[in-house]
Amino acid sequence: MTIYRLAALFAATALTAACGQAASTTASPVKRPAPVSATAAPTAYPLTIENCGRKLTFDQAPSRVVLLNGTSVAEVESFITLGIGDKILANSQSYGVSDDPAMPAKVKAVPTGGLTVNQNFEVPREQVLALKPDLVVSTWAGGFDEKIGSVTRDQLDTAGVRSFVTPVNCAFGDPAARPEDQERLKGQSIESSFELLLQLGQIFDVQQRAADYVNQARQKIDAIAKRVAGKPQKNVLVAYPGMSAMNSNGLPAVFGGGIYDDIITRAGGTNPFAGKSTAELAEINAEALASATVDVLVIGLFQPNENAERLADDLFRKFPQWQASKTKKFTSVSDGFYLGPLNTVAVEKVADAAHGKN
Repeated sequence: MTIYRLAALFAATALTAACGQAASTTASPVKRPAPVSATAAPTAYPLTIENCGRKLTFDQAPSRVVLLNGTSVAEVESFITLGIGDKILANSQSYGVSDDPAMPAKVKAVPTGGLTVNQNFEVPREQVLALKPDLVVSTWAGGFDEKIGSVTRDQLDTAGVRSFVTPVNCAFGDPAARPEDQERLKGQSIESSFELLLQLGQIFDVQQRAADYVNQARQKIDAIAKRVAGKPQKNVLVAYPGMSAMNSNGLPAVFGGGIYDDIITRAGGTNPFAGKSTAELAEINAEALASATVDVLVIGLFQPNENAERLADDLFRKFPQWQASKTKKFTSVSDGFYLGPLNTVAVEKVADAAHGKN
C-alpha cells in the first residue's frame, strides 16, 4: 500500500466517510462493561450468522476466500493470526510494516490470485467472479459498492458466493445502514478487533484459537490498565508523517476518535484531538498542532524505510512548545493502531512511553 493509494482512496470516499467512518469518530470513547471471557466450542455446520442485516449460511468452512482491499490489513492479519491463511485464495491487502516484525513477510506470502485494483483502489467485479470464490470479505460496506467497480453482495448471492463485511464497519460506506450498525461504528474500539477474530473463529471452526487469543489480549490490556491506574494521564498525540497527503496542508496525518482514542485511554493517556471527525482531523493546521498539549508523541510508521527517530526529531524541531519536544519522549507504532489483531502491542507501547515499563 502506498501513500498515493491512501490519499486517493481518502479523496474518493470523502462523501461516504461523512456518513460512515467520520461518524464513528465524533463521540468520546464509550464506557463499556468489562467483557466476559470468550468461550469456544466446535462449530456445528450448517452455521447461520447475521452480517449487516443479512443471513449467511455456511455448510462448511470456506476454503476459497477473496479479501478485498479497502486499504486495510485487519482481515488478512486476522486470518494469519488464527492460522487460516491457507483458506485465502486471493488477497489484495498489504502494508509492508508492522508492529509484529514477522507479519509483513507472512502477509506477502499469502496468494494474491493475480488481483489488481482499479482507479478506486478496489478489486473489479470481473476479477472477483472469475476466481469462483466461496467467500468474499470486505473491510467496509462500501467495498461492495458497484459505483466504484466492485462486485455487489446481491451479485455474489446470485453467483452462490457468500459475502462478509467486518462487523464494526457495516455502516461505513452504507448511508442506509441499520441504526444498530451505525451505533456500532460510532462505538468502534479494541473490542471491535476482537469481534472480528471471534466471528472468523466461528465461521472457520477455529473458535478455541480465537478465544484463546482474545482472552490473552484482554488479560494483557487489563494488566496494563492496572499498571497505569492512578497515574496522571498523559496527553498523547498520534501522528503519521507518511500520510501527510491525507491533509490539505501537508502536515502529518493526526489520528483521533474511535479505536485510536480507545487505545490511548487504555494506555493511561488522553488524545488532544479526541473525538474529531475524519474531516476535522484533515483540517488541523500548524497553529492547532503548536497549541496542543503533547506529553508523548506517537510516530506512526507507514512505509518500511521510514525512520521513527528522524521523524520524531523533525516534529520536535517544528513544535518546540510541546513538553514531548523538551523531554524527547516518543514511541512508534504502525498497524497496531488500526482495526486488527495487534492493538495490544499499541496499548503497551503507548503505556510504556507515557508511564514507564514498571
